Amino acid sequence: MIETKLSLEQKLDKLAAVAIHVGLGLKPGQELVMTASVDTLPLARCITEQAYRAGASLVTTLLSDDALTLARYRYSRDEGFDHAPAWLYEGMASAFHKGSARLAITGADPKLLSNEDTAKVSRANRANSIAYRPALEPISRHDINWTIVAGATPAWAASMFPNDAPDAALAKLWEAIFFTSRIDVEDPVAAWKAHDAGLQKRAAHLNEKRYAALHYQGPGTDFRLGLADDHMWMGGGTEAGNGVYCIPNIPTEEVFTTPHKDRAEGTVTASKPLSYMGTMIEDIQVRFSEGRIVDARAHRGQEVLEKLLDTDEGSRRLGEAALVPHSSPISASGLTFLNTLFDENAASHIALGQAYADCVRNGSKLSPQELAAKGANESLIHVDWMIGNGALDIDGITHSGTVEPLMRKGEWV
Repeated sequence: MIETKLSLEQKLDKLAAVAIHVGLGLKPGQELVMTASVDTLPLARCITEQAYRAGASLVTTLLSDDALTLARYRYSRDEGFDHAPAWLYEGMASAFHKGSARLAITGADPKLLSNEDTAKVSRANRANSIAYRPALEPISRHDINWTIVAGATPAWAASMFPNDAPDAALAKLWEAIFFTSRIDVEDPVAAWKAHDAGLQKRAAHLNEKRYAALHYQGPGTDFRLGLADDHMWMGGGTEAGNGVYCIPNIPTEEVFTTPHKDRAEGTVTASKPLSYMGTMIEDIQVRFSEGRIVDARAHRGQEVLEKLLDTDEGSRRLGEAALVPHSSPISASGLTFLNTLFDENAASHIALGQAYADCVRNGSKLSPQELAAKGANESLIHVDWMIGNGALDIDGITHSGTVEPLMRKGEWV
């Protein structure tokens, strides 16, 4: 039953309850490290209350602010863009190793740095990626329970609904978040458990098939992607290394796995724009050879794309392949969110950079060298970009070479 009379505050509380009880699966006595922007404080406060009600021993929130970020680009000395707060990320890593959960509220202005010096943006992103690595590792290896949820912000809303008044745009974005995050139902927690079961069933089917490769064909795309040795498909929730069951993304519509870093061939065209670190990259088309991007073009953001691809040796190779039906609620909304959390769940996508260890059998127990031998990519980045649409066909290719249809016109066969 759809609830139509709830206030914004009541809906925020429902989203917070889903974040804590479904997304994180927070356990009594567990600490929580949360990041949020000052514009998402209403949601952060609801999540904090829900966390303490669930028995959290401590909630520590790190706040960011767009104006403070812009001040750096406009007034900082040039050499400052090669620095990042390694001490902060080392502290976060220490918290994770001691059992803390991780929650991020996303809602950044997708165009925040579009007018800033791209060289400075690239240098700052690289420095931050290097410094963040100790905190990222327990997340990418899924050693801890973690999740990401979204909070509407004025700048994000203005980018999505530029023709609306600020208050109307913000209200529209909140409603879109509630709808796609499955909050606008009588019992969101129950709805999420049913949805999670469906994703688990889809992943189990793909794990039974054990395809050697996927073949994508659609407008501007003819692409064969080999899958990592001993790859595992995942979807919805999973048990983290600390024994806690969590769903890392709220919302999520994908099943995903690890491709082989050396087995990508052909051309891929993006179906949606990519918002990367406050800059927009539009109409991406790349060509792969022997797993590596050898040619990359974008109608807008070409320079940013090239700097992204030059981050390190692994940034031109793939770390994730995800399948999403074109009829997902996010796609059905007709909106381009300019936010990867949502747009990646509107369409099948691939990710440049770091692979998830959990998507390789017993991956959490393997060393980086052992994971690489299976085909898992290593990089400072992990950037999803969307390639799916209502015209994309995907086939599964067995180890014997048999071709089996997986998706037609963006939908599961």
